[in-house]
Amino acid sequence: MPKHILLIDDEAPIREILVQTLKTKGYRISEAASAAEAESLVQRDPPDLVISDLQLEESDGLTMLAQFKAARPALPVILLTGVLFDREVVRDTLSKLVTSYLPKTTPLAKILEEVHRVLPP
Repeated sequence: MPKHILLIDDEAPIREILVQTLKTKGYRISEAASAAEAESLVQRDPPDLVISDLQLEESDGLTMLAQFKAARPALPVILLTGVLFDREVVRDTLSKLVTSYLPKTTPLAKILEEVHRVLPP
C-alpha cells in the first residue's frame, strides 16, 4: 500500500505542484487548504507524513501541528513555508514539532529527497 501524505497549504498552486510531483513518485496524497480541513482529514484517514505551510488563512499552523503531534508523537512533519527562521529558532522551537523545515523556495528535487529521508519506502 502506498504511503499517505497529507499536504496542507492555503495556496492552491503550491498544492497542485506538490500533489502532481508526489503522485508521480507513488505516494497517496490528501490535500487541505485550511487547518479545519486538515484536522478532519487526519481523523478520517491518518497520514504517514504531513507537509504543511506555517501561515494558513484562518489558523496558526504551529497550533495545528502541535495538536497532530500530541495525538501522534511519531508522526513526521515537514514544514514547508515562506516564513524564514534562523537556526536557533529551528533548533529550539520548531524541532519539537517538525521533523524537517524547508523554505518554500526549495527546489522540488530537494523536497522529494527530504520526503524520502523522513518517510522511507
